[in-house]
Amino acid sequence: QVQLVESGGGLVQAGGSLRLSCAASGGTFSRYAMGWFRQALGKERVFVARISASGGITRYGDSVKGRFSISRDNVKNTVYLQMNSLKPNDTATYYCAADTYITTSQASPGGYEYWGQGTQVTVSS
Repeated sequence: QVQLVESGGGLVQAGGSLRLSCAASGGTFSRYAMGWFRQALGKERVFVARISASGGITRYGDSVKGRFSISRDNVKNTVYLQMNSLKPNDTATYYCAADTYITTSQASPGGYEYWGQGTQVTVSS
């Protein structure tokens, strides 16, 4: 059983930056891929970024390419999402997720088995 706890959300002005963290416990962190998703109020949960188990391969959603960066520390069992040049439409609850079976559905919420509780990011204009 994998437990995930996000932190780092908050209120920021447009153009600002935030770094989200997701601490994992249970399982062997270095063996599974991690992802970030976000869900705006009244909308579906959408893919933001993914990082492979080793950290060598990353993937991003089109709306965040060039602005967000995912990374991980397999010693600290933590995955990060650095968010720069934030826009009001980045406002959402951000969730980290663990893919322990190496899904082929990397950008789908269904490809991940474990989820954190989410952290709110609000970007003001």
